[in-house]
Amino acid sequence: MHTGQDFFYLPDDVLDGMRIAPAEIADEIERALVAKSEGRLHTAPKSAIMPGDGRYMMSTMAVGDDGLTVVKQVSVSPENPARGLPAINGAIMVLDAETGLLRALLGANWITAHRTAALSAVAARKLADPASETIAFVGCGVQADSHLQAFRDMFPLSRVLAVGRGAKNVQRFCASARDLGYEAIAAEPKDALRQADIVVTSITLDYTVKPFLDARWLKPNAFAAITDLFIPWDDTAIDIFGMVVVDDLEQERAMDKPMVPAQAISGDLADLVMGALPARSLDAPAAFAFRGIALGDYAASALALRHAEASGAGEKIAP
Repeated sequence: MHTGQDFFYLPDDVLDGMRIAPAEIADEIERALVAKSEGRLHTAPKSAIMPGDGRYMMSTMAVGDDGLTVVKQVSVSPENPARGLPAINGAIMVLDAETGLLRALLGANWITAHRTAALSAVAARKLADPASETIAFVGCGVQADSHLQAFRDMFPLSRVLAVGRGAKNVQRFCASARDLGYEAIAAEPKDALRQADIVVTSITLDYTVKPFLDARWLKPNAFAAITDLFIPWDDTAIDIFGMVVVDDLEQERAMDKPMVPAQAISGDLADLVMGALPARSLDAPAAFAFRGIALGDYAASALALRHAEASGAGEKIAP
């Protein structure tokens, strides 16, 4: 129990410098899923506000039996890059669950990027073809970078296909992938999906975007990690997926605008990890579609705090 006024300050650059392995975050998320299923971790559905001008504000909250409460607030602003700022910014508070006192203040950008990729990695452990060699990215920003980091040690990947609206982003991402030893090329959406064993879509959350991806283009063994609310996908082809897993069924039911029809959902990530869903067949594509869940932010933030306490990373502030 924390009774003092001191707390850790862990901005994004410090979190990045801690070099927490993607697999470690994925393992922590799996443990959190088990804890939630056993009643040892409690979460509230994600809340979101979309003012209609392209901005997107969201928050999550979770409390666990390890004595922590984690609250995150993030804003997505499409105009930020023109201001020289990341499109996504926010902060995370880690509080003592008993006293309510602040334990740590974290930058939300690193946590959001890496917990999202770790959620995909947890799903990919069950749903992706272990022999996957070609991975396609639709959207070449932060999530493309973090997902490539997460998947590179999981699969025998050799080829990266990049789809994006801006040539500069596509070129930057391809150059980064080549630096990691991959063959990386720009591709059109249809060609990318036809060739990929794994697809990651992470476009800007904008419901005015006309769908331009068709599941009928996917290979039977393909796995799609869909971080963008299914916005770029043609919803008339959802039944092509043999399995569609969402991050949290309770949260999805509470949303005004579902990602996919309820009847298309096979189960959620907890069902997948706990073995409540049948094994995935490689005869039809599989998808993991998610909004982001409080559990993921909780797991990644608690892990980062433990690393900071053990290593002395960041700044200990004592008002």
